[in-house]
Amino acid sequence: MDQELTRSTVDPRYTWDLSRIYESDEAWEQAFEQAKAQADEIAAMAGTMKDGKAAVLRALELDNELGQTLSCIYTYAMMKQHEDTTVGKYQAMLGRAGTLYSEAMARSAFLTPELLSLEEDVLKGYIADPDFSDFDAALQRTLRQKPHTLSAREEQLLAMASEVCSVSENTYDMLTDADMDLGKTRDEDGRKAKLTDARLYSFLISPDRAVRKAAYCNVMNGYGKLGNTIAAMYAGQVKADIFNAKARGYKNCRESYLYQDDVSEDVYDSLIDAVHGGVDTLAEYLRIKKEQTGLAHMHMYDMYLGVDMGFDIRMDIDEAFATFLQAVKPLGEDYVADAARALPERWIDVYETKNKRGGAYSTSVHCTTPYVLLNHKETYDGLSTLCHEMGHAMHSYYSNQAQPSAKADYTIFVAEVASTLNEILLSEYLLKKYADNRAARIMLIGHLLEHFRTTVFRQTMFAEFEHKAHQMAEAGESLTRENLCAMYYDLNKLYYGKAAKVDKEVANEWMRIPHFYSSFYVYKYATGFCAAVALARNVLSGDHEKIAAYRKFLTLGGSMTPIEELKAAGVDMSTPQPVCEALDYFAELVMEYRQLLCNE
Repeated sequence: MDQELTRSTVDPRYTWDLSRIYESDEAWEQAFEQAKAQADEIAAMAGTMKDGKAAVLRALELDNELGQTLSCIYTYAMMKQHEDTTVGKYQAMLGRAGTLYSEAMARSAFLTPELLSLEEDVLKGYIADPDFSDFDAALQRTLRQKPHTLSAREEQLLAMASEVCSVSENTYDMLTDADMDLGKTRDEDGRKAKLTDARLYSFLISPDRAVRKAAYCNVMNGYGKLGNTIAAMYAGQVKADIFNAKARGYKNCRESYLYQDDVSEDVYDSLIDAVHGGVDTLAEYLRIKKEQTGLAHMHMYDMYLGVDMGFDIRMDIDEAFATFLQAVKPLGEDYVADAARALPERWIDVYETKNKRGGAYSTSVHCTTPYVLLNHKETYDGLSTLCHEMGHAMHSYYSNQAQPSAKADYTIFVAEVASTLNEILLSEYLLKKYADNRAARIMLIGHLLEHFRTTVFRQTMFAEFEHKAHQMAEAGESLTRENLCAMYYDLNKLYYGKAAKVDKEVANEWMRIPHFYSSFYVYKYATGFCAAVALARNVLSGDHEKIAAYRKFLTLGGSMTPIEELKAAGVDMSTPQPVCEALDYFAELVMEYRQLLCNE
């Protein structure tokens, strides 16, 4: 779809149906007022946790009901705003939803401190009580948070500050999604084409090097023109992280985020160390690509170029969806049947349209089906993205079915496992389908290697960047455009410098990474990928017990700690072993890739 679409020109079958959340904006307004009343009701229970079991149980029920209403309010407004980021009505609704969330959280902030003021044996008794079965996991997490929980008034103040702490993220989103104009660039036919973040990848895979270079430089320099502003935004995000970490008594920002998932900082450090150990193999892979594509030197804008063997997979959304269903057959007939509902029941918003939020994601609320945002392209990458986001969606679908709303949400640490596993299943399905087609296998293994590069190596580099940035700020150093760009450039030299020319424009790339405003998130892509490699092998082995263990994992939601959930699925991420094994798999793929390319 070369011509830019508007929402009104897209077949409604390929747009999501948000009426399952609210029939209309008016229904949203009614829910908004309902949430206010729910907040009043729970606020009235302040000071009553000492009154015994009935009061505690009622407060937990009210808090959960309020949380579910707020989730629906915020998610609906967010998704409507993402349909067209320039529509003022939905910008306002999203802003109101964020404000209401902060106010409601402030009014219920008494709950955790009051619960922790009870005797520990009392809380443990509630956790063991069947009447509290919906809330046992939440109470266990509350008990664990005791060293970092403040007084009721202090908790209220932190809750009130949450909206202020999200200003940097909200401002960045508005700048990049609505106000930023990256101009136009030349396509392969010499015509001017509008350049957006969502479209950059389609230019970077062009066989025309001039097209790749122009699009890459235009985007990086476009962000660079706003570098001081974006650096100030990111510095604001880091300052908010420092404020919250210090307020709660954590030794640093990274600990404050990992502690929430019950993940040791050693997991983060061992990931970086292991990936550093794989940089030589990454360099070997890049050298193979350079040789086969006939490049004298590989530049940063050449990274996404595949070895062209005259084979491509181009599928419209209906073909892509049918292929996805074939690929996930190893997960069981019932999984396929459940997933098959997504397109006809309009879980998915398919096409890029004017002012639509870029990228892709899946989201859900407990009361209805999950939803998926795409900006679908008829490429293998578009097909792979569909499989990825449907992995998220089905994880949410099964967790919401199996768990009560209070413990249906899984943590981000496990969130990328199901999505990445589906991508690996897609690769293996197509490799079998094209087993006798050398060109197809080169393309498919090349894509899998790129997935490794962009998820394990690239996301780990991102994780290293944000950890270093937080360390700088925690040491009292100002975060500026100059030092952030210098640090990001040096990291690219470390990861790619052995095989590629690290162009100066890459120093601006950190500015276009929205995940940096969800602090200490990106490392989970890398750990999730490594876990998914191990679990995909389990699924593809055909071992019914291993498949059942993985399917059980999809239903666990937030009922266990993420490390324990992954152990239940069949992989222990508390050790470096899964990361090391995944890097060994990467090395095997590099060898197979070289052999295929050399086998003329």
